[in-house]
Amino acid sequence: MLSEKQKDAVLKAVNEASKKWKTAFNTGDASGCAAQYEENAIMHARPFGTFTGTVEIEGFWKKLIEDGYSNVDYIEPNIEVIDKKSALLKSGWKMNKAKGIIHKELWVLQSDGTAKLREDDFEAQG
Repeated sequence: MLSEKQKDAVLKAVNEASKKWKTAFNTGDASGCAAQYEENAIMHARPFGTFTGTVEIEGFWKKLIEDGYSNVDYIEPNIEVIDKKSALLKSGWKMNKAKGIIHKELWVLQSDGTAKLREDDFEAQG
């Protein structure tokens, strides 16, 4: 059973990392987006494809930013702490040229106490 202190530490790290990712995207910083993923992370971006590792993931975000996408915002995010090192985030999302659903962001605490994405599964719906 997790203590409230452990749960709070995971939530704090995930919220901070998620905020960093959104800020990087909204300022056009694809490498800042990729920095929020673990080195061997897997991203399922429906309908675009699956991207593995920070190099491929950065390339995806770079192209999206170059195509004029910006102003991402999460709609009613829900974070569920799984254990003392990880949490799942699910949410709706919207941006200037698209919207969709985050089916699963698996955030995992790193040795320095920050959280990074190990798995990202989202869908664009127009």
